[in-house]
Amino acid sequence: MTLPLSRIKVLDVSQIMAGPFCCMLLGDMGADVIKVETPGIGDQTRKSMGFRLKGADSGGFLALNRNKRSVEIDLKSPAGLQAFYALVKEADVLVENNRPGVAARLKIDYATLRGINPRLVYASISGFGQTGPWSRRPGLDLIAQAMSGVMSVMGHAGQAPVKASVPIADLGAGLFAAYGILSAVIGRGITGEGQFVDASLFETALGLSVWESAEYWGTGQVPVPIGSANRMSAPYQAVRASDRNFVIGAANPKLWAALCGVVERPDLLKDSRFTDNVLRIRNREALIAELEGAFAHRTAAEWVEALLAAGVPAAPIYDYAEALSSEQAVARDMVLKIQHPVEGETRALGFPVKLGGTPQQVRHPAPLLGQHTDEVMREIGMSPEAIGALRQAGAFGAVQAATAPAA
Repeated sequence: MTLPLSRIKVLDVSQIMAGPFCCMLLGDMGADVIKVETPGIGDQTRKSMGFRLKGADSGGFLALNRNKRSVEIDLKSPAGLQAFYALVKEADVLVENNRPGVAARLKIDYATLRGINPRLVYASISGFGQTGPWSRRPGLDLIAQAMSGVMSVMGHAGQAPVKASVPIADLGAGLFAAYGILSAVIGRGITGEGQFVDASLFETALGLSVWESAEYWGTGQVPVPIGSANRMSAPYQAVRASDRNFVIGAANPKLWAALCGVVERPDLLKDSRFTDNVLRIRNREALIAELEGAFAHRTAAEWVEALLAAGVPAAPIYDYAEALSSEQAVARDMVLKIQHPVEGETRALGFPVKLGGTPQQVRHPAPLLGQHTDEVMREIGMSPEAIGALRQAGAFGAVQAATAPAA
């Protein structure tokens, strides 16, 4: 079955998270993603991101690099640049996440590559974008969360700052970059020319701060941490039952009335502190104290069942073991089993958006370092002799990585 991006060739010259995640998303939709890695070293995530299973590559690398092929090219050597430029001529998209200025030093910047392939869509993902006084600062998810304001609203008031454990700046930048890339590819169909796509972790984190910026501009008050609560409605947060916490979301008058009925507190409907959403937000602490007084008499599971029966959104709070094994995750194929040449059967997150006509599939597991170097170079017309000569000249490293059997 032909996938939507099956005619798109992507050069993934990125590493760690934001760029590889972006390219994996494109690969999941059918793009031919060629991961360009430094000979003998590869993506830093291969060695430094978390635990390892059987082989040399980390679990983090395996999670971010399915549906890609790997080539080893030394971009600092003349022979390596020659080989890389040959790939650029055939590519539709390039993604890199070096600090601004590095690509130019390596002679793989947009200005250079546009001269080789004017149709190229070139995406740069960095900490703060290609311009501005902060552009040369390190690009880490932690830094972006700190300087965008996100960390200032995480956690609870009066406690030490915390960041979102899910790296929203990194992953969000990958998502925004994919959105920009596909928009540019569609635009190229009209103009015939590619363009430069500039995505950053800082702007991603800031761009996701929709409620917080609205609150600041609307009230003049700097947003503060509010735990699990919502800035625009109440009650909409985690609450405590007799045994554990669960969440409720009574975000409109009808749901608020239904909630009061379930907890058998009709008096709350007439309480002057809670008569509309604005007042319930203003008096959130008192509101939750009243509700938790009622919730303390039954278990979270009992309250969730009763609230759902009344049409009030409610849910248990799952850990990842519970979420990944849940009947919904199973029904939606959110845990995939992937065969890897070294690791054997591994598990990975499924596709978070489904295409009905051309469903995505895992065509390649995360590649071994340099696994596809000869294959990819042959596909663009290089003879075995030319590939061998380039390898001798230092383009691809001394020896191509071999596929090893599962341990």
